[in-house]
Amino acid sequence: MSLTRRTVLAGGAAAAAAVATLAKGATPSNAARFSLNYAPHEGSFASRGGRIEQIAFAADQGFTAWEDNEAATRSVADQTAMARALQQRGMTMGVFVVSMPRWGDFRPQLGGNDDADRERFLADIRASVDVAKRLNSRHMTIVTGFMDRKLPVDIQTARVIDVLRRAADIYEPHGLVMVMEPLNTLVNHPGVFMTTVPQGYAVARAVDSPAIKVLADLYHEQIQAGNLINTLDTCWDEIAYIQFGDNPGRKEPGSGEVNYRNIVRWLRAKKFAGVIGMEHGNSIDGRAGEERLVAAYREIDAA
Repeated sequence: MSLTRRTVLAGGAAAAAAVATLAKGATPSNAARFSLNYAPHEGSFASRGGRIEQIAFAADQGFTAWEDNEAATRSVADQTAMARALQQRGMTMGVFVVSMPRWGDFRPQLGGNDDADRERFLADIRASVDVAKRLNSRHMTIVTGFMDRKLPVDIQTARVIDVLRRAADIYEPHGLVMVMEPLNTLVNHPGVFMTTVPQGYAVARAVDSPAIKVLADLYHEQIQAGNLINTLDTCWDEIAYIQFGDNPGRKEPGSGEVNYRNIVRWLRAKKFAGVIGMEHGNSIDGRAGEERLVAAYREIDAA
């Protein structure tokens, strides 16, 4: 994505106007498109109606992508309708979750002794191919499961790499990419196997496939390790997807401690053209919170 000085100035002026409009309580229609592919999700604009209405509203605010973690669990009719709505508005489909962990019983353990966990994971990967094609989605989220506290970490790592190589063989012929999401253990997900972007980088390099990359969720990474821009830079070759969320609270940028203006500047300098999932809630309830959400993204996008 190439940006000239004139484009940046024009975009900044449009963003400032949009923020000013929202500050007065109005909602812009058919606003200027954001410079990066930020992707709201169902619930981001809940007051506007159902899924299709929310997609239309997001497009009118200038968003160019959409994300739906639950898409694989929806009916074929719902998936088809969502894909059609996105196509009509020129929006890119972001990730959906391929294989949902069972948080209550700490499964699957992809590095454990039970082959059944790995076989179920591979069955989910196979089933996701048709879903991805239906949704016109290229990237799908995977979570590499939980630790087996009775096994050495090195053994588990080797087994995770092995099963991901088998998964890559399923995805590669279709040009699809699974993105591994490291999760924080300090606030949300104790016991998970993959906890940092550098760990994901090491696994992706070991698998050595274009079908296995890393999802850098900056909310999780900020909690677990911080040092966000340096981490992104070091691991950039294996990162295919990014998600935003401020900390503490996992709400929109500007509600917490992360300097998302600087991260947007950095991503723009890297010419990042992928999707940035808005993997967070709204800090204010109702329509006022939705307007604040749009304004927050205008503010960081004007950086």
